[in-house]
Amino acid sequence: MSSPAILIVDDEPDIRELLAMTIRRMGFDAFCAENLDGACRMLERRQFDFCLTDMKLPDGTGLQFIEHVQQHHEGLPVAVITAFGSIELAIESMKAGAFDFLSKPIDLERLRTLVGNALRAGGAAGALKCPADVQLLGDTEPMQALRTQIVRLARSQAPVYITGESGTGKEMVARLIHANGPRSSAPFVPVNCGAIPGELMESEFFGHRKGSFTGAINDKQGLFQTAHGGTLFLDEVADLPLPMQVKLLRAIQEKAVRAVGAEQETRVDVRILSATHKNLAEEVEQGRFRRDLFYRINVIELRVPSLRERRADIPQLAEACIRRLAGEYGGAAPRLHADALRALDAYPFPGNVRELENVLERAFTLCDGRTIHAADLCLDSPQHEVTREAQPALLNGDLPDVPLEEYLEDLERRIIIRALELERWNRTAAAKRLGMSFRSLRYRLQKLGID
Repeated sequence: MSSPAILIVDDEPDIRELLAMTIRRMGFDAFCAENLDGACRMLERRQFDFCLTDMKLPDGTGLQFIEHVQQHHEGLPVAVITAFGSIELAIESMKAGAFDFLSKPIDLERLRTLVGNALRAGGAAGALKCPADVQLLGDTEPMQALRTQIVRLARSQAPVYITGESGTGKEMVARLIHANGPRSSAPFVPVNCGAIPGELMESEFFGHRKGSFTGAINDKQGLFQTAHGGTLFLDEVADLPLPMQVKLLRAIQEKAVRAVGAEQETRVDVRILSATHKNLAEEVEQGRFRRDLFYRINVIELRVPSLRERRADIPQLAEACIRRLAGEYGGAAPRLHADALRALDAYPFPGNVRELENVLERAFTLCDGRTIHAADLCLDSPQHEVTREAQPALLNGDLPDVPLEEYLEDLERRIIIRALELERWNRTAAAKRLGMSFRSLRYRLQKLGID
């Protein structure tokens, strides 16, 4: 087999020579062009596996080259070289479709990593691959569009901001982006930003050295170091306090972190995916989230549809959930009666797929015999009555008479209190009923002032 061919587009001879020499030492073929026109003509003459272009060219820009490649050579990854400090141009290039960027002065180790990732991305298959523990079910139009977007975003290294209501499966989408990209063999590290105590946040993200503070009895790797070479998923990123947002922004831009108590920074290579159920743009306007960090993590936005937008998928989701429960508990899987399916279709599911799974797990244990009826779903239970009482104005197209944030906090408070009452204030059981971790529930109790 012939070696991968890489096209270098730069008008500076010294830069071209340095890049070509490094690439050839990696065992790949390097070809050079000094301007946009020459690069386009070379693309017509032969096939390349990866392109690396300077942002400023004598007869055009790197953005124009990216546009040309996308129009005439779809699937060919392109990375851009930007001047030192030109992070805005780098972000603009990734929004335009660049695979990644490289800043001057060029770090050769970073170049080697980038080339390796790009070649793996270029050889990736076009169909969505799901790991054994991750299933993206549903055949409705919104889900088909979501699969297409995941495959496209998996080939890039651009930061992706995943939006959607609670329970829609944002972490699952992040896992699929990772699993279908060039970093799939490296770690995927998820972190719930709202569940980390503020005083431990820097240590959790960047690690610490032994003796750096009381209780630091050993060196500890942070989340960035753990995710090196892979993907770091920042769930509920809107819950990060402002001081930590500053440190996170620097770590993302510099691609380096300094552990608490350390004297030197450590280089890290991670792809950042983030998510929140909040409106992050509104958080920026309210001064609760840094605008510069927002632009840095929101290079590409991916919205996960709510269950209400894909009701036709409910039967398939329900059947899959019941089969899984039967496998976990043992025995045959009960069937869903027609009245149960009608009840599920009529219910608004503010908790989305996570709530559907909780409803079905409860029904699985309550049903008598081999059939789940509407009564077994308990959609008229106090837990769901609280949700329905608070939702009708929005579901009918009206708006509440109070600010949205206040309305949602009140709704969340009422649901959590009712779940605690049903579980006799056993927080572990209430967290399971609500489909969240104990740490996440504890954080929400503190946030909402529930004692």
